[in-house]
Amino acid sequence: MGLEQLAHLRIVLVEPAGPINVGAVARVMKNMGLHQLVLVNPQCDPTSTAAWRMAVHGQEVLAAAQIVSTLPEALVGCQRAVATTGRIHPQRQGLEIPELVLPWLLSTDPQVPLPAALIFGPEDRGLSNEELVYAQRWIRIPASDAYPSLNLAQAVAVCSYLLHRQATDPTVTMAHSCPPIAANPTDAEVESAATLDQIEEFHQDLEAILLKIGYLYPHTAASRMAKLRPLLHRAEPNSQELAMLRGILRQVNWAINSAPRPS
Repeated sequence: MGLEQLAHLRIVLVEPAGPINVGAVARVMKNMGLHQLVLVNPQCDPTSTAAWRMAVHGQEVLAAAQIVSTLPEALVGCQRAVATTGRIHPQRQGLEIPELVLPWLLSTDPQVPLPAALIFGPEDRGLSNEELVYAQRWIRIPASDAYPSLNLAQAVAVCSYLLHRQATDPTVTMAHSCPPIAANPTDAEVESAATLDQIEEFHQDLEAILLKIGYLYPHTAASRMAKLRPLLHRAEPNSQELAMLRGILRQVNWAINSAPRPS
């Protein structure tokens, strides 16, 4: 175990608005041994003087930051993703505390990469319900009820510290962790696990079929699909299993298109 466990972990900031926050995130990532920063549709200039000065010795993290247009783009290739939120949401999916969930983002074998992402929302609103569904698990950092919303850079700092401690000494914080999704997959399972972009393609195929057969309606499709998504996330299908499910959808689509039309 060691900081090499953090090499395949992305810190994803969705629409960050403040260059100082972005610079502070790069700095704390450097402090804690994290290197992959992804910015989704940033609402500020991450190359500005303010961001650069705030990053201090984390400027190399800032300089290497990847900029993408959408959250699904930020998750391409990832097998696991955790989203952070400061709000209580109406969905049935529960909120967990960081200590119990963050170890799930790290491979138990440094020789077997586990591409993963930790997602943070914009400073003014946090992650929306539509954005949260792209992650398999959600965490909320416990804070005072009088003011539970943390600054973006502070939230990244808390989570980065816990990841660093887990990577360098896994006995410190995770002795009582009982995550609902398998925490210790075999090497073969990690290597063959479906990526989140593959799962998203399945969801798109499924939604199209359900709309075609009338199970979904356009005005309610998003909310109904949001309830279906956690089912597949909990199952954690591998690439072969997901290919089989997509094959079933293709066959269903063929059968629908081939069915005789009433005269």
